[in-house]
Amino acid sequence: MKKTLRLTAIVLLAALAGACAGGGPKKPPTGSLEPDKFLWERGHENLAKKRWLVSREYFRQLIDSYPQSQYRASAKLGLGDTYLGERSSESFVLAINEFREFLNFYPTHSDAHYAQFKLAMAHFYQMRAPMRDQTETRDAIRELQVYVTRFADKDLITEARAKLREAKDRLDDWDFGVAEHYFRIKWYPGVIGRLDPLLKADPEYTRRDAVYFYLGESHARLGRPAEALPYFERLLKEFEQSEYLEKAKLRTSELKALPATPGKGSQP
Repeated sequence: MKKTLRLTAIVLLAALAGACAGGGPKKPPTGSLEPDKFLWERGHENLAKKRWLVSREYFRQLIDSYPQSQYRASAKLGLGDTYLGERSSESFVLAINEFREFLNFYPTHSDAHYAQFKLAMAHFYQMRAPMRDQTETRDAIRELQVYVTRFADKDLITEARAKLREAKDRLDDWDFGVAEHYFRIKWYPGVIGRLDPLLKADPEYTRRDAVYFYLGESHARLGRPAEALPYFERLLKEFEQSEYLEKAKLRTSELKALPATPGKGSQP
């Protein structure tokens, strides 16, 4: 309910701002044979120049005046792009609304994948630092996952996968940051409790070399060499470059030099 009221208020403010900017609506020349095309072209020309308000006026005029135009769907996307280009908290809300409406109105349109990607990016651009609220990060992951699942054959798939990885890393960084704090205060069960689920949920986490090191080191400091060694070995196997390589090599040598002790499953 609060989100709906906020969106309504923002839409009204945006409408007032648009009416006040540029001296009124942009209209095609009198007698133009394709007035909708004229508005569409002027909208995209100004969009390319990052003249967000002017571009928006052209797109809005097309959408409102020519509901049957073949350019209406493209203008709807252009409208979303003008809001996304402004990069403000209010404009992001409006961009999300435009791209979501496009997907609702034109679910099978050839540009549906573009709308889905831009919808995801409207959340992505609002992601906060790892130790702050991660609501937008989760929303970005959800929308990017939709793109990767539904539009794997489209031209934005490589960028979508890269952004999805970045968003997942941002979310994982929160848990890693907590684990790093636990390691500093020497609460090693807390480190394991944070990092073990992280690694299972996201085995492709970019900073998993650090995860391997802290898990191995925490087990080692808890007197569990058998549990520690595999993490150091995975670090050495998977990473040719890492700030933890030398420490992992040293720890691996130390752990392998320890006398064998009976463990779970060992034969008498």
